[in-house]
Amino acid sequence: MSFTGYPTFDTTLQKTNGILKQIEASYGWPKERRNQSYAGLRAVLHALRDRLTVEEAAQLSAQLPLLVRGIYFEDWDPSKVPMKMHRNDFLERIRKDFPYEVPGGVERLSDTVIQAVRRHITEGEWEDVRASLPKDMVTVLP
Repeated sequence: MSFTGYPTFDTTLQKTNGILKQIEASYGWPKERRNQSYAGLRAVLHALRDRLTVEEAAQLSAQLPLLVRGIYFEDWDPSKVPMKMHRNDFLERIRKDFPYEVPGGVERLSDTVIQAVRRHITEGEWEDVRASLPKDMVTVLP
């Protein structure tokens, strides 16, 4: 069934909804809590994006579904990256941008979001992302 009449838009909607549903399923949230899964996706992607170099952020984005790529780049200022963040800074950034309490805290949220998004990223690109980060941050990016 076509939602928009444009296959590219329908595909990105389907993939984005799949990511949000995977986040919701991991917490047992009903669809009515979609705003929380979206906020989690956005907070984690923005923290990761801002820690990466412009080049690495662009390479990662190329593998994201079109709509998720838009969320990823929302409010981005490439002149202010990479921001120096270690593990605790990264988690604090997510905590600041995610206005909800969740079981397991933001570390679990980060893991949940990354696992949902990883289905769309090649192993080679993910290894490039991980290699560009401080060793203590790699522990929160499976």
